[in-house]
Amino acid sequence: MNKKWNRVKTFLSKPYNILLILLLVTLTYLVVLPLFSIIRDTFIVHASEKSRIKQAVGSFTLYHWIRAFNSSFSKILIWEPLWHSVYTSVLACVVAILIGGGFAWLVTRTDLLWKNGLTKLFIFPYIMPSWTLALAWRNFFKNAVVGGAPGIFTALTGITIPNWFAYGPFPIIITTGLHYAPFAYILIGGVLRNMDANLEEAAIILQTTKARMFTRITIPMVMPAVMSTIILVFSSAMSSFAVPQFLGLPVRYYVLTTEMYSTIQGTNPGVGYIIAILMIVISVGIMMVNQHMIGTRKSYATVTGKSANISLFHLKGARLPVSTIICALVLCMSLIPMISFVLQSLILTDGNYSLSNMTLDFWIGLSKGGNDYQDKAGILRNADVWKTLFNSLRLSVTCALGAGTLGFLAGYAIVRRRGSLISRTVENLTFIPYLIPSMAFSAIYLSMFSQQRAFIPSLYGTFAILALIGTIKYLPMASRSGVNSMLQLSPEIEEAGVIMGVPWIRRMTQIIIPIEKSTIVSGYLLPFVSCMRELSLFVILVTANNRVLTTLLFFYDEKGWAQYGNAINLLIIFIVLLVNFVVEKLTGASIEKGVGGK
Repeated sequence: MNKKWNRVKTFLSKPYNILLILLLVTLTYLVVLPLFSIIRDTFIVHASEKSRIKQAVGSFTLYHWIRAFNSSFSKILIWEPLWHSVYTSVLACVVAILIGGGFAWLVTRTDLLWKNGLTKLFIFPYIMPSWTLALAWRNFFKNAVVGGAPGIFTALTGITIPNWFAYGPFPIIITTGLHYAPFAYILIGGVLRNMDANLEEAAIILQTTKARMFTRITIPMVMPAVMSTIILVFSSAMSSFAVPQFLGLPVRYYVLTTEMYSTIQGTNPGVGYIIAILMIVISVGIMMVNQHMIGTRKSYATVTGKSANISLFHLKGARLPVSTIICALVLCMSLIPMISFVLQSLILTDGNYSLSNMTLDFWIGLSKGGNDYQDKAGILRNADVWKTLFNSLRLSVTCALGAGTLGFLAGYAIVRRRGSLISRTVENLTFIPYLIPSMAFSAIYLSMFSQQRAFIPSLYGTFAILALIGTIKYLPMASRSGVNSMLQLSPEIEEAGVIMGVPWIRRMTQIIIPIEKSTIVSGYLLPFVSCMRELSLFVILVTANNRVLTTLLFFYDEKGWAQYGNAINLLIIFIVLLVNFVVEKLTGASIEKGVGGK
């Protein structure tokens, strides 16, 4: 008995063991139990459903599962949105790979003009919120049939845009693919940039044609990066909410995320929770496929320490035309959307882009006291906007502090007990939120914390639930950063402090944290940037009292207040780009070279 007690005391004498126990308990409650809660909520009657189901609220029912999978509504509720999600996600992957991978090859393997400037501009769409290109597309190509007023393209050319081009799957595919094309460039370009050139040099000596060299050498070498890009883009596109909401809703083109939003916010929350479970299963399946594909081939080495003299493909007479076309594409992806937001935030009457119709009222105008949207104060004088901006900054700082601190401590504890069962368990638990799509994760927390459980009161409608879900959702990126940095730090440095009798807190503050400060700063700032531009995670949890900027934009868009929405979008983009610039300067990461690209 004494021997066991001594083992327990020895175990608890190590601070990292205590940290692992605390993290295990916390993450079990905040990650694992909510999964059971949402499963439970698919089998009970909710308050908004009692008039239809005719059972007591909270009683057991199979109604939601039958309605979802074995009723006349199954096609509308599940199968059509599922097919739409898969269809648009697959084709968005194709667009991202073709544009991002093609740009990566042109930048790294050809004598393309203006490489540095084009690279920095090409990254813009990925840094900005995901719905940026979707709003820009709608600004340019909306038509009077659905949009209420013609967009910029029709105003300039007089050509009426057909519905299939302005709304629905086509623009969803294009804008989602363009948003993730920089991500494809980051992954594929990093491989092409570091790839050993000996194979290509040997092919040149053997007088192999450029086309054959590209298909037989270059493509097989970058295939792992291509497959990783496909899986990650597909997963991200499947969980996207803002893009299909802005471009699909006007023509009733629903995907899983938009269907889940409408059911949870409406009178079918049980079906919405089933859709959330379906999205989680799909996401976990995608990650398992990714792990299986990586495991089937043990070596993807492209950097061998040998020759790195890359033989550039000379575009010759096509150099200027190709460079011009690429420049036009990059400008359409990065700067043209900004111009559309500026124009849409200045016009007084929608569809009229003449100078006489321009006004700054939506930016700095005074409130006229009426009920019409044009009577509201401009966003820079609007108390609601300043309140939501403060909420966004407060929430982003809170989530960054929470995720960054937990991530660093988790990384420290995991590495110090690396190989043990508790260390592996905590490491897996910190990664689970990454596997769950944002809106599905939001549905889980709505199910878990919308009512009082034991001593924890209902958190719905409070700032606490937003801070809690943001902290846990962004924990994976902070914990990955913490683990990687601690693996590079020799334990002997801390052991020297232990021998000298330095307390744990002092060892952390005076030894470990100063050494790892750049990584720790990155672990705080990256969640801050992500939180500032997040919509899917918060949209079903916010109320009128705790809105953030992204959800206020969504609210204005739903009410048709396009000018205010575009002005707020510009404000969000400015803040995100500013903070991202600070991240890069403080952490030393270069996004266009693939360091810290996510």
